[in-house]
Order: sequence, then C-alpha cells, then structure tokens
Amino acid sequence: MATRKASLIFNPAAGQGNPEQDLNTIRDLLSPAFDLDIKFTKKELKTGKIAEEAVKNGAEIVIAAGGDGTLSAVAKALIRTDIPLGVVPRGTANAFASALGIPDTIEKACQTIINGKLRRLDVAKCNNKPMLLLAGVGFEAETVEGASRDIKSKWGALAYILSGIKQLNNIDTFEVEIETEEKIIRTAATAITIANVAPATSVLAQGPAGIIGDDGFLDITIVASNTWASAIAASYHLLQTGLHGDAVTRDDIGYLRAKKVKVSTEPPQKVVLDGELIGETPIDVACVQEGLNVFVPLIPAEELKEKIEGLPGLEVEIKSD
Repeated sequence: MATRKASLIFNPAAGQGNPEQDLNTIRDLLSPAFDLDIKFTKKELKTGKIAEEAVKNGAEIVIAAGGDGTLSAVAKALIRTDIPLGVVPRGTANAFASALGIPDTIEKACQTIINGKLRRLDVAKCNNKPMLLLAGVGFEAETVEGASRDIKSKWGALAYILSGIKQLNNIDTFEVEIETEEKIIRTAATAITIANVAPATSVLAQGPAGIIGDDGFLDITIVASNTWASAIAASYHLLQTGLHGDAVTRDDIGYLRAKKVKVSTEPPQKVVLDGELIGETPIDVACVQEGLNVFVPLIPAEELKEKIEGLPGLEVEIKSD
C-alpha cells in the first residue's frame, strides 16, 4: 500500500530529553505510516528554509519535532496551503501543543498524526513573521530574555517562572497605543499580549474567557500592574481565570479582540514572538483566518467580549468607517 510522503523536521537542541532516543522513537512510530524524510535543524540553516525545501520537494505532510520556535518557523512554509502540519512537542514550554490539546508524549503525539484528524486553525503575521501562539510586549519579553538556554535545559518550564520572579523586582510601566480596525486605545501598561492561541499557563494572555484558535480574531490582554504586590495579585488572578475559563475582573487588566492590531509604546519595549525575541515595538499583527491545517483535536468555538474599563489614564478613540 502506498504511503504519504512526509518530511520530519527535527530540532535536536530542543527540550530536556535525549534527542537520539526521541528521534528513534519517532522514526519507529511514523515510518510504517509515512514515507519519512528526516531533516535536522541547524544554526547555519534557518528552520523555515528547511520547511520550504520540503514543500518544494513534494512533501504531503510536514512534521515538526521541537519547541514552539521550531513549530512557528516550520508553519511559515505551510500557511495558506493544504499541506498539514504534524506536531511532536519536544520543547521547554510546548505551549502550542498544550493550547490545542495535542498530547505531550511522543507516542501519543505521533498517534495523533497517524490518525489523520485535521483542523483548520488561524495563524497570524507579526511584523510579517509567522505567529502561531502569541506576541508579548514588555514584561513577558523581559521574562523570556532572562531564561537562557542553559537555564531552560536545567530547569525546563520552571526557568520562565524563575525569570519572571526576578523581573518583578524591576517592573516598569510604559505608555501604549493600541490601534485596531475599530478603535485606538491609549493607556499605561506593564505587559501587552496578543494571542492567536494560548494555554492557561500562558498567564499574561488570559484576559478573556477562553482563546479560540479558529474564530478569525486576535485576543489582546493589557496588564497595567505597576507594583510588585499588584503584579503578583494580577498574575494570580489571570492564572485562576485562565484555568477556569473565566474573564478577568480586575481594573488593572483589560482585554479586547480584533482582526488586526498595531501596538506602539513609549519608550520602545522588547517583543517576544512564539517564545523568541524579535526586537522592539512597534508591531503590526494581523490574523490569517484558517491559514494552517494541523493534526489536532477539535476545540469548540465560543463568543468573546471585551473589558478595558478601569485601566489607568485610559483613552478610547472610536474610528469611523
């Protein structure tokens, strides 16, 4: 029986596991179902280029085995195509897999791909770079920068928590202008998160009551806590509401949704995109509705609202058609 041609893009530097053992397991599980072509990510060759070559060479499926940065780079070559993305999570946080219910073990993740259950998901473009998960401005970007690869290799996801605690001692407020297709919002903030999909553990993205991966909208969360104590309280509130699927109620947290958004800050703030630092504000983010075909369990959609009242020095300008 003919098998489909699949390209496996494997990042040996991802996560804390044994890469050789992981690769052997993946190969053993997938080879009976696919004509498997294995490529390794390398510092001198961008992951996105490897994925582009796989598409040019006729891959019917592209499978990414690595962390969120690897997935984002691979996905760029598949946006607006019918070529499905298979995900084998091997990173530190594996937020994309977690958000979409993809199993966190190699065996079950491979079985998800073999079973062939597909779903069209939204993706986004952030300053023309692919965005599967989210873009973080301010506090979140500083936290990611503080979690070095050595620390992540030793402590895993705990590295981000340790870095976040350290950043709380130097929390800074900045002025932000958020422009959507409908309005312009000006306020003070310590963190802005623009999410396409995000698990509950992506705390700073959890303003709304659930983030849906195929609704055609981006979810923007604004955190304006300006003291150590208020930041701790806001983070705990975001974690609890995220875990329970509730919307935030604190005055120092706001949220809204939009199909596209521009974020400008004064002073400029660092920006993290799908777990990787990409520079500083301003950023332009636009949703690409149903732009990516992924092997993933289904998640039901629901209506989302917004809450921006109570943010410090809030100004809202409604844009005319």
